[in-house]
Amino acid sequence: MTVSALKDALGLEILSLPKPDREINGAYAGDLLSWVMGRAEEDCVWATIMTNVNVIAVASLVDVACAVVCEESEIGDDVINTAAEKGVNLLRTKLPIYEFCVEISKLI
Repeated sequence: MTVSALKDALGLEILSLPKPDREINGAYAGDLLSWVMGRAEEDCVWATIMTNVNVIAVASLVDVACAVVCEESEIGDDVINTAAEKGVNLLRTKLPIYEFCVEISKLI
């Protein structure tokens, strides 16, 4: 499944989508950035409620397929702009992390 297909399937809000055809090969949920760096895998969907610019740094470092901000957490334009500059797919959902992960598990 691609990031674009995930967006369509779950009605995700696009914040930055420079690589819509990026393939998804798993998922990870977490908010402790150092933990995510050591455990999330390349090409995964990363579900988080974190919204600072460090999310983009971790998403880029791990090389996730996309980061999805859950629970409609507010996210600043500086973070969105950084995601676009760094080529990071960044989306948002109203769903709580658990419910979002349940929906992802049905799709991938």
